[in-house]
Amino acid sequence: MNPAISISESRETTAGGRFWRLIPGIVLLAVLGYAGKFTEQSIAAYGKAHHTALPNIEYVLWAIIYGLVIANTIGVPAAFRPGVDTYEFWLKIGIVFLGVRFLLGDVLKLGGLSLAFVAIELAVSIALMTWLGRKFGLPPKMTSLLAIGSSICGVSAIIAAKGAIEADDEDASYAMAAILALGAFSLFAFPAIGHALGMSDHAFGLWAGLAVDNTAEATAAGALYSDAAQKFAVLAKTTRNATIGFVVLAYALYWARKSQAREIANKGAFLWQKFPKFVLGFLLVSLLATVGAFSKTQVTDLANLSRWAFLLTFAGVGLRTDFREMRKQGLRPLIVGALGEFAIAGLTLGLVVGAARTLGL
Repeated sequence: MNPAISISESRETTAGGRFWRLIPGIVLLAVLGYAGKFTEQSIAAYGKAHHTALPNIEYVLWAIIYGLVIANTIGVPAAFRPGVDTYEFWLKIGIVFLGVRFLLGDVLKLGGLSLAFVAIELAVSIALMTWLGRKFGLPPKMTSLLAIGSSICGVSAIIAAKGAIEADDEDASYAMAAILALGAFSLFAFPAIGHALGMSDHAFGLWAGLAVDNTAEATAAGALYSDAAQKFAVLAKTTRNATIGFVVLAYALYWARKSQAREIANKGAFLWQKFPKFVLGFLLVSLLATVGAFSKTQVTDLANLSRWAFLLTFAGVGLRTDFREMRKQGLRPLIVGALGEFAIAGLTLGLVVGAARTLGL
């Protein structure tokens, strides 16, 4: 038997095996996402048929709640976990397709404002989390991971930084648990605050994109407020995400100088490796929409594909949030994260409200 053929067949079998392992979890995401949509439509239809004013709870929240119930009761069976873990992939697909709803001029206009706010948010988050981590006696690398996660894009940033600064698995787990718990809280708190303050869709979306760490939760918080707010939340959050390579590189160099992480041989390659490629996809689709490359039907189809991708994402947010596991991690990282996040949320809220009054957001 030809060894080359044997190796090729083995690779195909392995790839095929990986694909089939994803199917149960992806189906679960789709079922929960559609169940959320069905619940929203059913309640609205019941209210209309019986002439009753019922609260309009978006499918986003229903999908997350269904996921939370499963994750915190029976738990997610092992056979479903590989597919459930693809929720971030669907998030990135949804963001790329969402670019069809932005003209490049709008992206650049909001991007400039977002960039100024992101710079402030980054500086404050890193400084504040570092100070709090030291005050509460957290391990130094856990403090770094919390600072990176809170300033950029939550769990994704922590995962990207873990290897770069050679942090322990336990430190990363603690940091991720704190970020996930606070992300779940933001889904309920942010829309309530936004409505209480009478924030516009534009202002709320910008605030959610600046203050909520995980991209999935920022997108969900925007969607819970309104469809328009979701667009602005994604754009502001994407601006934050684009800084991940630079921040992780800075921390990697810092720990390397302390002889507690490996040296970075090629900084350009490191930045490209860490840069979120879906940001480029989003900008490309936005550029194509700007030059009229899509027909009205195609724009509608791509926008619908974006919504369906987000549907799977929001179900995954619930399924990945297990409060029982978070309790095992201890309180100190959660307290540090909560104090830092509340302060950052307050600061960015002040920035956005001020901009809304002066610039009419």
